[in-house]
Amino acid sequence: MSPSTAIIIALVLALTLAHHAFLSAAAAGGGPRVIIVGAGMSGISAGKRLSEAGITDLLILEATDHVGGRMHKQNFGGINVEVGANWVEGMNGGKMNPIWPIANSTLKLRSFRSNFDYLAQNVYKENGGLYDEDFVQKRIERADNVEEGGAKLSGTLNSSGRDDMSIPAMQRLNDHQPNGPATPVDMVVDYFKFDYEFAEPPRVTSLQNTVPLATFSDFGDDVYFVADQRGYESVVYHLAGQYLKTDKSGNIVDPRLQLNKVVREIAYTSNGVTVKTEDNSLYKADYVMVSASLGVLQSDLIQFKPQLPTWKVVAIYQFDMAVYTKIFVKFPKKFWPEGKGREFFLYASSRRGYYGVWQVHQIATLDSALCEAVNEITNGLAPVGRVYFTGEHTSEHYNGYVHGAYLSGKLLTRNSCRTPNTQQCALDGERDTQDTPPKDLSTEERRTREGPRQGEASMACPRVGKAT
Repeated sequence: MSPSTAIIIALVLALTLAHHAFLSAAAAGGGPRVIIVGAGMSGISAGKRLSEAGITDLLILEATDHVGGRMHKQNFGGINVEVGANWVEGMNGGKMNPIWPIANSTLKLRSFRSNFDYLAQNVYKENGGLYDEDFVQKRIERADNVEEGGAKLSGTLNSSGRDDMSIPAMQRLNDHQPNGPATPVDMVVDYFKFDYEFAEPPRVTSLQNTVPLATFSDFGDDVYFVADQRGYESVVYHLAGQYLKTDKSGNIVDPRLQLNKVVREIAYTSNGVTVKTEDNSLYKADYVMVSASLGVLQSDLIQFKPQLPTWKVVAIYQFDMAVYTKIFVKFPKKFWPEGKGREFFLYASSRRGYYGVWQVHQIATLDSALCEAVNEITNGLAPVGRVYFTGEHTSEHYNGYVHGAYLSGKLLTRNSCRTPNTQQCALDGERDTQDTPPKDLSTEERRTREGPRQGEASMACPRVGKAT
């Protein structure tokens, strides 16, 4: 999606939202004005923004027993480790990553800058031992040069995306391994540069939307690994505590947050919405904001009545929910090299992507190796009547990242709350029966919703990124 497309979509949203000067009276039964499905980063961020706009009559329904979504810690060998997001990605650049002030200055979470500069000396052979550092460094530099050439090429492509191509196509145009990386070293370097970051193989990764990647272009190339026993989820709890009631211990006790409420059905009309949960509870409201992940939307676990229009269903299923896998292994004693530049290791297998990336993960008394295999993606999704969608997958530039989830929640409610009186929130309810995408969209966005036309290339993963 190009910047011009984003501007057009924002204008269309602003104009349609203006049809309603403020939320109507609460639905029958005295329900809240807005129901938010999901208490992950995006849902909590959206609730905070609504509260700041004066919309405090809201209800958050969370399927699990905790706040934070995929930002969640778990005990492993007596130490808390992150089962989901782990990094503040994009630091020390022109803009400030919005997550960093919260994690670093406010909460003072323990974190470390991840250093990937010494990979060449940490590439292991399939049959044991290390590859020659100089040899590996030359292969890395060659891959870097090709990627730089790809960035230049990407900048010359039409902003509509019509000339977009996959990463291997770009590599071939730069005379780099026309049949794809074939040697173990080239394969693991290629895997580290693309699969490890984008969760999908290069053949389904868009050049135009990932090279260069907006997160690093905007916020900087550095990434900080959060290794705090309070957990990275502390950021979400901090945001929630700014508008939800907490007890003296900081636990959320606000009745507007309901845990273990698995939403199964969302019925919507021009007059309001009804949300049904797995325990057969019914909640009525004027509007609903769905922050469930793309995987949940694709699984059909939530039934929409009426069914979402064709363009919406196509938009949801046109993208993949990729897999990000962490495998924690605790050893009785250290047997790996230590010291500067020894945080990350690559295993150059003849089988591409076979346990390729390892990270030494030291927290307190835990010595372990962390094998990563990588994550998830998507595209910005427009509203359907009184049903709005938010989440990292709806972020145009930062999908797959914590800051993408945070900003998507803020952006959705900011675009919905633009009236002079902060007690008013304009939410559109005019499109609940449309079976075609709005006509005021650019050609590119319409193609995103309708699918590529005959003769046009289609990327399975227009943009992907680590959910970190």
